[in-house]
Amino acid sequence: MKILVVGGAGYIGSICTELLLDEGHEAIVFDNLGEGHRRAVDSRATFVRGDLADREKIQATLSSARPDAVMHFAANALVSESMCDPSKYFRNNICNGLNLLDAMLAAHARQIVFSSTCAIFGLPEQLPIDETAPARPINPYGESKLAFEKILRWYDQIHGLKFVSLRFFNAAGATGKFGEDHRLETHLIPNVLKVALGQKPHVEVFGTDYETPD
Repeated sequence: MKILVVGGAGYIGSICTELLLDEGHEAIVFDNLGEGHRRAVDSRATFVRGDLADREKIQATLSSARPDAVMHFAANALVSESMCDPSKYFRNNICNGLNLLDAMLAAHARQIVFSSTCAIFGLPEQLPIDETAPARPINPYGESKLAFEKILRWYDQIHGLKFVSLRFFNAAGATGKFGEDHRLETHLIPNVLKVALGQKPHVEVFGTDYETPD
């Protein structure tokens, strides 16, 4: 298959691109390098530098590549930032995502894997969480991802665009080539490892409702 990986220069996108290529698929990476890294794009992939805000660019890319499917990893993803600048999150994660969906329809691409988030669940009523748990986001980041999931359902119903949403929690791991390298590291596991390696003095635990001595 030919796969367009949007946000393929980021952590999860770069590893998915590598795995797709290892399995014999063709990969085209579309990324603005705002958060991702050019060096994280597998040399076997075709790279297109572009932003989903640029409708003509994403339309031209899809029209030229004619992929069988799309994997969409591009997003702003900092919860704290979304509380300070919600418009940035609604604009990028929803409006720019619509540019991608409409370009897919024009190019007759009807399959998409969407990188969603556990933040759509908000404060869960019970643990562990499964797919049937109610979605009640408590920040603009989670709200933007949930809104896009709802849009995908409508595009499926009206246009036949088939989708899968992956609601990531704490992603971890690396391959021999690629791993996690955020400009601003907010993820739990790498921050814990930085403390273990002596690169940070401590791990900050947010919240006051934990029944632990610390």
